[in-house]
Amino acid sequence: MRTTVGIAAPLPGENHANLLPVFVGHFGVGLAAKRVAPRTSLGWLIAAPLLLDLLWPVFLLLHWETVRIKAGATVVTPFEFVSYPISHSLLAAVGWATLAGIAYWTISRYARGALVIGACVLSHWVLDWVVHAPDLPLYPAGAKYGLGLWNSVAATVVVEGLVFGAGVWVYARSIRATSRAGRLGWWAFVAFLVVVYAANFLGPPLSQVEQVASVTLLLGLMPIWAWRFDRRRVSVVAAY
Repeated sequence: MRTTVGIAAPLPGENHANLLPVFVGHFGVGLAAKRVAPRTSLGWLIAAPLLLDLLWPVFLLLHWETVRIKAGATVVTPFEFVSYPISHSLLAAVGWATLAGIAYWTISRYARGALVIGACVLSHWVLDWVVHAPDLPLYPAGAKYGLGLWNSVAATVVVEGLVFGAGVWVYARSIRATSRAGRLGWWAFVAFLVVVYAANFLGPPLSQVEQVASVTLLLGLMPIWAWRFDRRRVSVVAAY
């Protein structure tokens, strides 16, 4: 299946978030999960809820899935998700969550961490179900669902802000820095995400699907950043 691009550019006021179809709440889930699985690196815990969005651009570039840039698709974003059952159907999400959990357990033999990793991967579909228009299939060619939060800018900002803020709060109270690098790296990470989120609303739109896929792939750098500063922080909760 070929990836398609809408030819119309978004009109002023028609779309607000134009850069990436990324829900910042996914980061909040990963941050909060550190309290539940303190022995698991934050790199893994950030990668897990982002996994479906890291697979999605690869499948776009391979022409296995389809997105269209269409002005007015939702108030928040101009992306019309035509077909993405391999990365974003509920059945696929369960499969990816299982594989991620098994992979982590194979490497670490930390059962709690493996369960948390799997849950974080699956959380992506749940959060997307809240914000997306009804375009998330339960299984390939199955019925599609979505509560459509992206049809309200105010509601989107409030919900995303609460989920992300809760994750920041839980992580900050659960993990303390052991060095200046650990402290500065953590706050720089948070500040960067806030700036990127704001830029997502204020920046110009990407006009080609290939650009969207390429930029989305840069999300893969975020777990590496999280892993680096998390090594210089220690848990203040029991390391069960």
